[in-house]
Amino acid sequence: MSEKFLKYAEGVRKYAPDAEDAVIKKIVGYLGIALQSRDASLVSCSDPKELARVRDGFCKKKLGLEEGEADAAISAVCETMKGDRQKARVTFYYLVAEKSGTLGKLA
Repeated sequence: MSEKFLKYAEGVRKYAPDAEDAVIKKIVGYLGIALQSRDASLVSCSDPKELARVRDGFCKKKLGLEEGEADAAISAVCETMKGDRQKARVTFYYLVAEKSGTLGKLA
């Protein structure tokens, strides 16, 4: 596995010790080129436009969540990760899928 992937996996496992490599790889693949930009590789819970982008893009399109379900999962992840000043997008997306019970859609 690449050094970059291991870094993403380590970040996810900080919150989800039993995280599946296959799901992490799917998220990394889904995000693709966005991960090359430092700013785009992070999620800001204080930016409503950013959270709407996560909800409308990843949650609704990829996970098939309704708006309320998506907002609840995003809010829960923001609370979980509140100790991290910089919230890694791969970790954030994994936790959203985990909290919404939709990890299986990424496997």
